[in-house]
Amino acid sequence: MEQKVTIKDVAELAGVSKSTVSRYLNNGYISMEKQQRVRKAIEATGFQSNFFAKRLKTRNSKLIGIVLPRMDSVTVGKLLAGIARVLEPEGYQSILLVSQLSGKKELDNMQKLQQQGVDAILVDSVGITPEHVRCAQEWSVPILFTGQQNEAVHCIKIDDLAAGHRMGAYLRQMGHTRAVFAGVTESDEAVGIDRKKGFVEGFCEGRPEAEVKFVETGFDFLSAYNQAEEIRQMKPTVVVGATDNISLGILRYFHERGVKVPEDISVVGFGGYDVGAVVYPALTTVAFDYELMGMKAASFLLNILRGKEEEQDNLSMPLFFVERESVRKMNQEFVAQKPGTLTGLA
Repeated sequence: MEQKVTIKDVAELAGVSKSTVSRYLNNGYISMEKQQRVRKAIEATGFQSNFFAKRLKTRNSKLIGIVLPRMDSVTVGKLLAGIARVLEPEGYQSILLVSQLSGKKELDNMQKLQQQGVDAILVDSVGITPEHVRCAQEWSVPILFTGQQNEAVHCIKIDDLAAGHRMGAYLRQMGHTRAVFAGVTESDEAVGIDRKKGFVEGFCEGRPEAEVKFVETGFDFLSAYNQAEEIRQMKPTVVVGATDNISLGILRYFHERGVKVPEDISVVGFGGYDVGAVVYPALTTVAFDYELMGMKAASFLLNILRGKEEEQDNLSMPLFFVERESVRKMNQEFVAQKPGTLTGLA
């Protein structure tokens, strides 16, 4: 008869105490170095499969861990509203941790939630690294990432490449040839790379004379405001904020300096924030439904917990182009546009 592997066997192989192994198995706190030793010992002895198969059948904390990059964001509020609409009727509660836009802190927060025994983890990620992938593949707790894309893990995100291309094509049709793209660092692949790349392709397509310059800002209003003079000195016909928040900071600066929008410079953004409809001029933008994203993310995790197969196609997100008053059609005398219309974006 095959000898049963015990916690003591695992502890001896890992070179730790039995209580350390017990804390690991019950999601208690132990150092990352000891976690790795215990995990390797469990895999070597075959203890993991026996223990976790039993544990997964009984675990039901009714807690979902959520890791957010920041709290002072319109998009985060809408994302959480969508998550709550799905989780609360099912009796689930959320534990929120904030990474302050730090990839390292994001991973630390994921580890804390895993050790606290949540049923699943949702990460509104600043960037999916190989370590994120390892955690998602090795931990028993289901993990879903929003905001970024990686084929090795479960993700839901905006099609930033398509969104950027749509805005670029629109401005090309409006006759603009000199653009400044005010965006964030390329460490954020979705906004810093894909959205910008899509815009350049859509704006410059078939036009060797078209020019796009780049200015790096933060996500916050003040960072964009402080970069606005540098942007103005580049003499663009249009400024493209990588988010509406960036565009609103630039709009404010232009207003204070007497730069007329869109007569002198046009301004556009991405996101579809409500405030973009009430500023003057109202902001032309590509709108994203972050509340729907939260609902889809929460439903996806619940289905995984219930053992249901979820199609990745169900995680695709719609985009909407919102044409308002902040863009001038070049080579024509300026005429104020009527306030915005909302049109679907294929």
